[in-house]
Formats: sequence, C-alpha cells, structure tokens
Amino acid sequence: MICKHLRTNRAAHLSCLAIVLFLAGCGEKTAAKKDSASDIPTVAFARAARQDLSHDVVLTAEFIPFQEVDVMAKVAGYVKDIRVDVGDHDRAGQVMATIEVPEMQDDLVRSQATIDQAEAEVAAYRDEVRRTESAREIAHLSFERLSAVVKDRPGLVAQQEIDDAQSREQIAEAQAAGAKSRMDTSQRKVAVTRSELARVKTMLTYAQVTAPFAGVVTKRFANTGAMIQAGTASQTQAMPLVRVSENSLLRLILPVPESIVPLVKVGQSITVRVPTLNRTIPGRVARFSDRVQSATRTMDTEIDVKNPNGQLIAGMYAEVTFPTETRTAALTIPITAVDVTAGAEGKGKVIVVNADGRLEAREVSLGIETAENYEITAGLNHGDAVVLGNRANLRAGQQVRMREAELAKKVAQ
Repeated sequence: MICKHLRTNRAAHLSCLAIVLFLAGCGEKTAAKKDSASDIPTVAFARAARQDLSHDVVLTAEFIPFQEVDVMAKVAGYVKDIRVDVGDHDRAGQVMATIEVPEMQDDLVRSQATIDQAEAEVAAYRDEVRRTESAREIAHLSFERLSAVVKDRPGLVAQQEIDDAQSREQIAEAQAAGAKSRMDTSQRKVAVTRSELARVKTMLTYAQVTAPFAGVVTKRFANTGAMIQAGTASQTQAMPLVRVSENSLLRLILPVPESIVPLVKVGQSITVRVPTLNRTIPGRVARFSDRVQSATRTMDTEIDVKNPNGQLIAGMYAEVTFPTETRTAALTIPITAVDVTAGAEGKGKVIVVNADGRLEAREVSLGIETAENYEITAGLNHGDAVVLGNRANLRAGQQVRMREAELAKKVAQ
C-alpha cells in the first residue's frame, strides 16, 4: 500500500517537472522572437509620383517710379507762388509754380518798340524806292528820246547832252537799287525783331512751371520768394522746384544671371511677390538691355507693374520668380531621398524598399531640381518607395518596417 502511494507521487513530480521545462522553453522562444523583432528599423519613405515641375529662379529688386524728374525753372527769377506740395497728385500740363521775372516785361516792350521802328523804316524806304524808280524812268525816257533824235537827225543834238542823259539814267538806276537794298535790310531787321519778340514771349511762358507728366510730388525744394536760377546745363548750382514721380506704373530692374539670359523674352509673364504687403501680383517683361555686364555677368531686365490704386510704394522690395524650365507629369521624389554623386553631373543614389520590405541601393539619373523635389529620368518606376532622411546606418538587403512621411503623402497626392 505504501509502495503504491510512493509510485503515484513520483509520477506526479515528473509530470510537473515536464510542464515547467516546457513552459520555460516556450518563454525563451517568445523572448527570442521579441528580441529579433526589435532589431528591425523603421524608415520613413516616399513613393515616386508624377507631377508637374517648374524650375524657378527668384530675383530681388526694388520698385522705382516708371519715370521721375526734378522739375527745374527755365528762367531765373523769384518764386511768386508754388501751388503743390509733397504728396499732391498732378496732371500733365498743370501749373505747379509761377516765377516772377519783371525784366522780361521790359524786354517785351522793347522788342515791340523795335518792331514798330523797323516797320516805319521799311515804309520810308518803300517810299524812297518808288521815288527813285520814278526818277530812273524819267532819266531812261530822256535818254531814249535824245537817242531817237540823233538817229533821225544826226548832228542836231550835241553828243555831250546824250552822254549826260545816259549818265543821269545810270545814276537813277543806282539810286533805285540802293533804295531797294535799304528796304530789304529794314525788312530783315523787322523779321529779326519779330523773332526776338517771339523768343521773349516764349520765355515768359516758362515763367509758368508746369508738370511734365501726371504723377505725384515726392519732394519740394523751394518756397515762395526763393531765388531760382535757370535750369541750364551750364548752371549746375540751379535748384529744382519739386520732384515728380509717375507711380501709377512702376519698374523693377532685375539683374538676370547670364545662365538664363537666353530664356528672357519681351512680354513674358512673371510672378511678382511683395513681402511687405504679402501680395502676389502679375507682371511682364517690358524691356531688357540686351547686354551682359562684364562685372556682374548679369543683364538688366525691366518688369513693368501696374499700380492703379497706389498700394505699391516706390522703394519697396519685391521677389520676382522667373520660370526657367518646366516638366509635365515628371517622375519625382523628395530631395531628401537623394544622395547626389560627387563628380557625376545629373547622377544620384537612392535606397528603395522592395516588395519584401528589404532595402535596395539604386543609381538614378536626375533632371530638374525644385525647392522640394528632384525629377527622376531613369532608375525608378512610378510607385517605388524610397527612403527619406538619414541613411547612414542602412545597408542593402536589410529588413525594415515602413512609415510614410507627411511630406511623402503630399508628394503622392
């Protein structure tokens, strides 16, 4: 009876020991599996997708007025009144100031008096011409009559009388010619005096200083009573009255790099961004210098920007985006997925996650580059998953877990 009880206890102990050993073995396998799974890295990836790309160059420039000028006085004098101030908008031809020049009124009266005198002299010489013409006619008739008598009745008239008659005719002709010459001189004098009078009248019109074009007064230099010198090239000390700027149309002068000069065309539409106003407005290429400057290797290119409401202010900075290359439905991946190959232009390397979740190293051919993406011309297919970010610790054939990056999602969309 006792032996039977001992055999039963031994069998129970052996069974318990077997269960414990089995459970211990299962725990070790589970732990091993857990340790193996923790060694598989997780990588961020993006899929190669097709989208339209545009390679742009952003240039910065300053708005300047379409035209700007310091308005000078043509005649010297004192400012009688000035009718505009800073910020005033003017019309083309509007009177902005009046210059007082009293001596010009005297010049006007003197020129008119000189004309009257010259015209009186012309009238007197005209009467003298008529008188000398009459005397010449009488002398001519006398000579012809004596000549006819001598022809019909030779010896009846002395030769001396004939010579005297001929001499009187020649003197009368000379006097008539002299009178005509003096009358012509007086007529030319009248023309010169009239021209002088017209000049004085023209200069008087310059006493009214007018706006050369429609714009806004951006600076005022003179006040009422100020002495203004005539604004001529020989008088560099002359002070302007006001400065007028045309701001309804503004210019942007861009230094376009030599590499994209062949792409610049007159009429080309471009995008102008004004950071100060947080606005983007359209513009167009209006003109360019057609010459690359040797010092900077750039070509001045002008953009005209309409400003009808005056919201843009001359002096503000603008960013101009020049599209240089475009691709339609290009195969693209993020820039962070590419390691550019040094010394091999247009080549790069990427790491691709294959269908088994393992890594493959591939060489790709690169097209245009934007701020976020590369165009891939060879080496990848649409939908291939490429690893983003740091790839230093990854190796070909390695098993990885995949996590799609937010940037990658935007690219895929």
